[in-house]
Amino acid sequence: MNNSKQTVQIVQKILTANDDLAQQNQTLLDSKGILALNVMASPGSGKTSLIIRTIESLADEIQIAVIEGDTAPVTIDSDKISGLNIPVVQINTGGDCHLDANMVRLGMDSLELTDIELLIIENVGNLVCPASFRLGEHANIVVASIPEGDDKPYKYPNIYRGLDAMILNKIDLLPYVDFNIQYFKAGISALNPGVEFFELSCKTGEGIDRWSDWILEKVKEK
Repeated sequence: MNNSKQTVQIVQKILTANDDLAQQNQTLLDSKGILALNVMASPGSGKTSLIIRTIESLADEIQIAVIEGDTAPVTIDSDKISGLNIPVVQINTGGDCHLDANMVRLGMDSLELTDIELLIIENVGNLVCPASFRLGEHANIVVASIPEGDDKPYKYPNIYRGLDAMILNKIDLLPYVDFNIQYFKAGISALNPGVEFFELSCKTGEGIDRWSDWILEKVKEK
């Protein structure tokens, strides 16, 4: 009888399977000329507000669709998006703390991909789980906000690695909150040197134009 122990790397197998599906998603998006953004953040940072501002800025120039991820079967965010006459698919993760490639593929299957140039994926509000799961996106975005504090890159480093753009939202609150931007940026740069960094306010609109221009350049590259 063989009593030797074996360790099964279940997590690794799950991530490998997810990555394979994510690659299939990206291949499909590439074939349609669609740029996909994976927007990640903690709850309350302003992900949905950023998406709304982005739509308002770019809807006259490019065709946009949104996949909304939530842990509960609520349609608060997707209702806001659909109110802008933008195609939106709501995904209920059933309590899971992140979207995965299969969920996103189901969402893509519900959209008319031939009519889309930009697909914005709003991931579940979480600074841990979404970092491990690729979706088929072309760019990973993290939204932070002034009220969250300037120490998040030091406490949750994994989500800040491999980013294509870092957004610091709610800069209109800087006069009222003890937030050291240089300290925050130093933490980001240590994890992700050269990442695109945007300081903006979804409330006032400050900085939205530069963010929108960056997206348009990425769409043109497709």
